[in-house]
Amino acid sequence: MQKKIIQKIGVILRPSTPELKESYFKLEKIFNKYKIEVNIESISGGMIGIMGMEFDILCKSCDALVTLGGDGTLISTVRRSFKYDIPIFGVYAGSLGFLADINLDELDIFVSNLVNGQYRMDERSILEAQFIQNEKEVTLYAFNDIVLTRPSVSNMIHIETLVDSKAFNTYYGDGVIISTPTGSTAYNLSAGGPVLFPLTNVFALTPICPHSLTQRPVVLPGKFSIEMKTPKDKALVIIDGQDKHELNIGQSIHIKLAKKKVKLIHREEFNYFEVLKEKLNWGD
Repeated sequence: MQKKIIQKIGVILRPSTPELKESYFKLEKIFNKYKIEVNIESISGGMIGIMGMEFDILCKSCDALVTLGGDGTLISTVRRSFKYDIPIFGVYAGSLGFLADINLDELDIFVSNLVNGQYRMDERSILEAQFIQNEKEVTLYAFNDIVLTRPSVSNMIHIETLVDSKAFNTYYGDGVIISTPTGSTAYNLSAGGPVLFPLTNVFALTPICPHSLTQRPVVLPGKFSIEMKTPKDKALVIIDGQDKHELNIGQSIHIKLAKKKVKLIHREEFNYFEVLKEKLNWGD
């Protein structure tokens, strides 16, 4: 993939964390050192007492977005900016993430490489979901996962699933996780789903506490689309653990991998398996 020349960045901070003010100014100083213009998103700027730029304008006017926080900040930024097709990278404030893999102490070296085109641009799949809400078609995107679950903890839920319009399975239990490769190490992994290499064009269906032990996770090629509906129950649709929507009885949600992909910037030496070993404590 052709790499962009990055001359102007937009910064999004972890919400409700005004203590990031000092870190932001350190980040800004580093980018300015390499003649890269820095703008901050208006909500983030308001949090630390400086003037910012509306998010949509930020996306239209910058060459890349930088999140300062953790994986959750990066995930929400991916969904908000997806229509603008703008590359993103994460600087973590805390512990190493699966997505935000650069810390402030490494940032100077990273930016010096960035201006010389010495970085990786990975393309990752994102889920696209469509359903009807208030008599209007709604389209949502999920970078990690879409969860269909029961609205009440006292009941199990039936979820009928079709693959390319053909009957596939009926899940009966607490719900189903539809996960991207990026999200496979999140809720999907906790529910017993498979770890997927993040650059693959597939997605996983993982039942949550199924009533039958024969219900197992399934990995589907990205060319397939699925339809899920609950003929006997209402259902909650949870997008990346951050947004919630309700499906009425018998209502369908259509889910597939979006045609366009998310662009993530990483260090050239970034190694997914090293991150996986560190985060999951694999090996010695």
